[in-house]
Amino acid sequence: MAKNLKERATVICRLDDKILFVRKSKSKWNLPGGRIEADERPGQAATRELIEETGLAIEQMNYVAPLELYQTLHYVFETPIDPTQQPTPLNEIADCRWFAPEELERRRVNKSARRLLRTCLKAG
Repeated sequence: MAKNLKERATVICRLDDKILFVRKSKSKWNLPGGRIEADERPGQAATRELIEETGLAIEQMNYVAPLELYQTLHYVFETPIDPTQQPTPLNEIADCRWFAPEELERRRVNKSARRLLRTCLKAG
């Protein structure tokens, strides 16, 4: 693996046909997730980041695939979200929203998130 490749745990949260996006202030929409700390496995990082960014506690996370995009290796996980849980923007996150895949064209979505979803949704 290339030395300058960043590693990130990324979570696709599904509720019916919608996918959860988070946004930092003045940024584009992105999928929840973040950097994998030195002492973490990707799944632990995915769970921690999801809780830190949205407050969502999840019971199970399925590993989808590793995906390399724009100098970042994304460890992609997917989880269904209990409809009784509401994501709340926490820490550096300014907003959380559910978007249907067809809405993404009209939204300011990060290009990595777009490509990642296109790849993963086709596979699934």
